[in-house]
Amino acid sequence: MSDQNQPFFSIQRAYLKDLSLEQPNSPAIFLEQEMPTVEVQLDVAAERLNEHVFEVAVIATVTAKIQDKVAFLVEGKQAGIFEIRNVPVEQLDPLIGIACPTIVYPYLRANVADAISRAGFQPIHLAEVNFQALYEQRLAQLAEQQAANGETPAPGIVMPDGSSAQTH
Repeated sequence: MSDQNQPFFSIQRAYLKDLSLEQPNSPAIFLEQEMPTVEVQLDVAAERLNEHVFEVAVIATVTAKIQDKVAFLVEGKQAGIFEIRNVPVEQLDPLIGIACPTIVYPYLRANVADAISRAGFQPIHLAEVNFQALYEQRLAQLAEQQAANGETPAPGIVMPDGSSAQTH
């Protein structure tokens, strides 16, 4: 087997694709003595850029409230460009849905904590995420939706966002 046929996986670049911060109740919110409640939403998206290159993004929305007032809202999207070659199709989907987000997520955690700190609040460090469990949960939800609609699973790769990408 030549080197050209060996499985290949590489991150080409990790980058902050989007970051927004809102403080709708500042400066009055800084005078509050109560600790905020924090809600975190997390999502993963993937897109095939060409035959062997994929963009995988992890998206987090962090909302902190004191009573019914929003202290801050941070939305961050950290992405990576991955080159993947000669990987069997049955291994490609988990690689994109589990391994890639696991690589990108620590960058997102740091950027979100930094944005919150720069906004004048105590940084919030997002918890570790088991992307394998998240991936398996998505597959189960997709299977349920398809069964409910009487559909058969689409051929090709089921991307983390639930769409399908044809393989060549």
